[in-house]
Amino acid sequence: MPQLPLSPGSTLGILGGGQLGRMLSQAASRLGFDVVILDPEPDCPAARVSRAQITAPYDDPDALQALGRLCDVVTFEFENVPALSVEQLAEAGALVAPGPTALAVAQDRVDEKTYLNAVGAPTVDFAAVTALDDLTAAIDQLGLPALLKTRREGYDGKGQVWIRDAADAEAAFDAIGRRSAVLEAAAVFNRELSVIAARGHDGAVAVYPLGENIHANGVLKTTLAPADVDATTQARAHQIAAAVLDGLDYVGVMGIELFDMGEGVLLVNEVAPRVHNTGHWTQDGCVCDQFEQHIRAVAGWPLGPTQAHARIEMTNLLGDEVDQWRALAAEPHARLHLYGKAEARAGRKMAHVNRIL
Repeated sequence: MPQLPLSPGSTLGILGGGQLGRMLSQAASRLGFDVVILDPEPDCPAARVSRAQITAPYDDPDALQALGRLCDVVTFEFENVPALSVEQLAEAGALVAPGPTALAVAQDRVDEKTYLNAVGAPTVDFAAVTALDDLTAAIDQLGLPALLKTRREGYDGKGQVWIRDAADAEAAFDAIGRRSAVLEAAAVFNRELSVIAARGHDGAVAVYPLGENIHANGVLKTTLAPADVDATTQARAHQIAAAVLDGLDYVGVMGIELFDMGEGVLLVNEVAPRVHNTGHWTQDGCVCDQFEQHIRAVAGWPLGPTQAHARIEMTNLLGDEVDQWRALAAEPHARLHLYGKAEARAGRKMAHVNRIL
């Protein structure tokens, strides 16, 4: 195991080479670290701003061994990296942060909700579903409407379907491929909020101001931060974040999506054991953004400040919306962050713009 804190010139490994890996690599470079990316896609966006790329599947044992040898610490940019790969790295002696436990919990929606409630971070009522009979029983238990989600994988609205009539249960189960699932009770909430929080190797926790999120077609469209919330709501979000991070002995940045039920009551929708789309506003609203914060945490550095020095509206650019780059680059109070993706497919996250309000 390397000695912490890691000194500049050390090497960080990142499992995943998309936009989050790219922005993590850029932050690591600013702090004097070298970065090696492991991703199956040749010349992925993160690799083009990093020292090297290992091009291989995430579960390739030779590639994992090579990554562990090259790097002083290994992290990941998305939660669908196989938890077993992270376990194998850790068992081989590599320092991996966050650890495999957090990843495994976040990859299973039933395990995730069970864990959250156990540490005092309440969620909507839910029931596990493995067969059509389970779904029928869960509908009787939770009532309708209810949201059926695949138990594993699925993001940006994928792998989920609303059930509004009991007669539609079988069609909904078919729509998700009759996979193991979770049925969630509907939450009558005022708005969705999110909190970005970090925890260091020493147990220190740093929490950013809340953001307010707007979705379109199941995909995040905008985040406004700091959100207009009272002190009670902000304090409750801080309490939830600390409980979730401490319970997992977590190291790194985590995104936590919340339902604002009013009067300071928050329910956790889901957690992401990584830097998060709803935290992109920190790049232009804070001295230490979420990407630098994550690098600091996994490298054993002191956590940076989380106070906002500006209010930001972050907007995702999906598909051919990225073609507006000229106009966006000309806006005096806007900062454009392009991901370097070659193909602008419909619904694909290609960039975001932070507008200073």
